[in-house]
This record gives sequence, structure tokens and C-alpha cells, in this order.
Amino acid sequence: MNICLFSQDEISKLLPVKDERAQHIIKVLHKKAGDTFTAGIIGGQSGVAKIIELSTSGDNAGIIFEFSPHGDGKPLAPFEMIIGFPRPIQLKRLLRDIAALGVRRVHLTGTDLGEKSYMQSNLVERGTAYQMLLDGTVQAGSTHVPELCLYKTLDECLESVEKMDSAAAGESGCLRLALDNVNPSMRLADAVKPTAFAVAAIGSERGWTERERLLLESKGYIRCGMGERIMRTETAATVAGAIILSSWGRI
Repeated sequence: MNICLFSQDEISKLLPVKDERAQHIIKVLHKKAGDTFTAGIIGGQSGVAKIIELSTSGDNAGIIFEFSPHGDGKPLAPFEMIIGFPRPIQLKRLLRDIAALGVRRVHLTGTDLGEKSYMQSNLVERGTAYQMLLDGTVQAGSTHVPELCLYKTLDECLESVEKMDSAAAGESGCLRLALDNVNPSMRLADAVKPTAFAVAAIGSERGWTERERLLLESKGYIRCGMGERIMRTETAATVAGAIILSSWGRI
């Protein structure tokens, strides 16, 4: 853990010794009373926590600490990603990695060629998807966890994204990009330009249908490529995110 994150309610309470965060502080960081560790409030400030008491036995075994905020927790970038549902095992890695990049919102959607059974995964219902986003946030040393939105179709997704982000774009407008290795109009790196806000769409493992390409173009998405090699959805999302954020000078 590069930062220990707590909810607003947890930040002033005893951290039980059996909690994963307490185990990390004790067994990995080897901290004791009087020491400090990097901490933060989920969705809020980051800072330093000083250990006041540390006990590994008894009814009140755990860590009592005092949190001192002094940072903004590395706010998320004005950048969102639309991603066709990948295989569940890929989804776990994907969510963790793009959360580490600092993507503000992730829109997971069914697509024409996407495997319908992937959308039946209970990763979201049992909290695994959020945990992956939280893991990526911790990896980045941030306190801000990306929002996750789900849709059955790309049509539904694009309509929702358009409504959500019309205000966020402001006068500078929104840069809309669609990754596609079938006759892209330009390289992704050449399409990125300074804007107040950006959305990048990456299809499922079988790519976009011609219907979806036309739909994306009608919504103002520029079809971009990242070379001749075909990547997994999770790889394409991470690479695309890195190219866009690097072009903005954020990484």
C-alpha cells in the first residue's frame, strides 16, 4: 500500500488489528507507537497519521492514530473511458490499472459483438469491481476513487455520457476519441489536443461493428488507431490512457 485509505467515519476510530490495513502497517511497514504512515480520507484529503497506541492482543487490539491532512489526495483527471465489457479476469486488472492512471469515470458497456455472458458477472454486485478501483487508487497514492457506470448497450452509454459531461466540458469543449484498428482516421497521439475534458471509447475484444462506428462518429468521436498490432481490451485501455495523459503533461 502506498497510502492507507479510510472513510470519514473510520478516520477517528480504532483500526482493528485484524484489518488488512493494520496488518500492512504492523507487518510490512513495521510501525510502532509514535511512528507515522501515509493516510487519507476516501474522496478527501491525504496526509500523515501518527500512531498513538498500538496493541496486538486483548479486546481492543488495534491501532489508535491521529490524522493530519495536508494534501489534496491527487485529484482525478478530467478524463473518462468507455469500455466494452471484457472478460471478468481482465476487468479486474483493467479497473485497477486505469484507476492508478487517474481516470475520473469508467463507463462499462455491452457492445454488439461483446460476449453477453460477461455482463452477467457479479463482480460489481459483490463489491469486487469497487475493490479493484480502490486498489488502483492506493497504488497511485491517491484518495480519489473513479466512479463506475454500467450500461447494456453502447447507444445507452453514449446518451448518458453526453448528458453527464455537457457541463464538464465548458467552453473548451470535449475531446471525444474512439479507438479502432479498422481504417482509423488518424493516430491517437496526433488526435489528442489540449481540452478541458476528454472521453475515450475502447471496444470489447471483438471490436466495434460498422453500426457502432457510425454511431460513434455521429456523436463526434474521432476514430483513432495505435498502430497495426491488436491489443487486448485491458491493454488498449491502459496504453490509450497513458498516451492521452502524457500528451496533457500529466504523466
